[in-house]
This record gives sequence, C-alpha cells and structure tokens, in this order.
Amino acid sequence: MSQAFRHQGLHALGGVAKELKLQRERQEAADLARKAAAAAAERERNLFTHFVGAVTPLPRTDRIALEQVPPTPRRLQHELDEERVLREAMSDEFDVSTLLDVDDQLSFRRPGIGLDVTHKLRGGHWSIQRQLDLHGLRSDEAREALGQFIRLSHRTGLRCVRVVHGKGLGSPGRTPVLKAKVQRWLVQKKEVLAFVQARPADGGAGALVVLLQPGKRKLY
Repeated sequence: MSQAFRHQGLHALGGVAKELKLQRERQEAADLARKAAAAAAERERNLFTHFVGAVTPLPRTDRIALEQVPPTPRRLQHELDEERVLREAMSDEFDVSTLLDVDDQLSFRRPGIGLDVTHKLRGGHWSIQRQLDLHGLRSDEAREALGQFIRLSHRTGLRCVRVVHGKGLGSPGRTPVLKAKVQRWLVQKKEVLAFVQARPADGGAGALVVLLQPGKRKLY
C-alpha cells in the first residue's frame, strides 16, 4: 500500500470521528434543552405552592341530598275566575217563574227577543248542532256540565243546541226536579237568548232546545 493511500484512509477516518463527535454534542444539547423545559414546566406547576405554601384540604362533611320534588301545577287564574263566575251566575235560588212565557211548555225568551224567535225555535228553524245529556248526573255535576257546555258552544260559534234533562219519572214523587233546575240555570246564562221544550222527535218534555247569542251578525 502506498504512502498516499494510507494518508487518504487516515484522513477519511478522521472525518468520520469528527462527525460522530458533532452528533454526540447535538444529542447532549437536545437532552439538556428537554431537561430545562421540563424543569421550567415543573416550576410553573408548583408556582402557587412555592409562594403560598402547603395547602391542607378542608375535611369532608356529611351531606344529605334533598330530592327535588316538582311543585304541584297551579290552575291558571282565568280558569279560577271562570269557575267563580259560573257558580255565581247559576244559582239554585234564582226565581224564573216571572221570566218564562206562560204556555204549556214554559218557554223562555230574553227581554227584547220577539215571540217569533221562540216560534221559529219550536218549529225547527235552527238545526240542532250539539247536544248535552245530563242523565245520571247529580245536581252540582249537572250545573257544572251545563255551564261549560253553553260557554264552549257559544265560543265555537254554535247557535242552536239541545239539553237533555229527562222527564223526571225516576225522581221522588215523579217530579222533574232537574228540568226545573236546568231552566233556572239557562235563564242565568247571558249566552242564552231563548229556549223551548223540544219537539217529540227531539226528546219532547225531556229536553230543551236552546238558542245562543250570535257572534257579530244577527240571525233572527
């Protein structure tokens, strides 16, 4: 091997050794940088403890979890008002004897309503649009049912309805108690213009045909 070749080989080995040394130095620098960053992060995490000191957690106390019970829904005020008005406006003590037409059927027409209205009502001029049957109800139940029926029928634009109260054949003394009460209650309802005893085909003495106030237009 010539002197020149040996010299070239030694020079190459020296270059490799130098490169390895640079790599070690870079690795050591990177390790130092990572350690410094980790130390800085640790100092930041412990900053509060460093300035304040050790913190002792408060002792735990027994706690009772209260069950959240939803409040009972309250009825809307206007519903309560309507019930109060209904009770006050449909009294059992109201005397209707002077308001009923003196005929064999004891029909009713509000002041200002002509006789022709009851004649037309009795003759079927207005078709019956809805019916309420009060059979089997106690007096207070019948009064509430009738009040709601008349109010809702008027609100929905109905003009002519039928109220079935029965002939009272099963009542003590065979007296139609409910019939008299229904007449008394209907007279007290401002929505009612008139009523007559139903025709035989529509219930006869056991029912009344009721004409309700119109909306904005007059149909009589």
